[in-house]
Amino acid sequence: MEGKYEHIVHGFEPVFDAESRILILGSLPSVMSRKNNFYYGNNANRFWRVMAELFESGLPTTIEQKKELMLSNRIALWDVIAECDIIGSSDASIRNVKPARLSRITESCDIKAVYANGTAAARIYNKYQRDITGMDITVLPSTSAANAAWNFERLTAAWRVIMQTLEK
Repeated sequence: MEGKYEHIVHGFEPVFDAESRILILGSLPSVMSRKNNFYYGNNANRFWRVMAELFESGLPTTIEQKKELMLSNRIALWDVIAECDIIGSSDASIRNVKPARLSRITESCDIKAVYANGTAAARIYNKYQRDITGMDITVLPSTSAANAAWNFERLTAAWRVIMQTLEK
């Protein structure tokens, strides 16, 4: 793995309110997301396209539009890592993890299901947070462009499972 380790502290707040019923967790914001100061800030990441497709809305482009899309559909959004050492945006390089305090969300919302955007988020959640929250996590395929095995249609179909949770 090339590059230099950097200590990263998660730089922005989770998105949630009292009506949130689903918690979607990433691992840690990418370099581009950290630069843009919000989740899934790399235009190559398909997260916002998938959400817009699922909720039949226009593609959000501003941070406020993205927050509104999440909150209006009762979704909380955060990452499992509060800080760690990482090379660039490589989940595989993550070490020295300090987990996020998910109780900020789980104790103030009636969360029905927790979903991971990719296997790294699920692995870290299961290691540090599963026993604290008492909730299992469902792994969804990563929306990262690096997950080229999943085209947009297949990705969206897999993520559709969150709609079933919202309908309960």
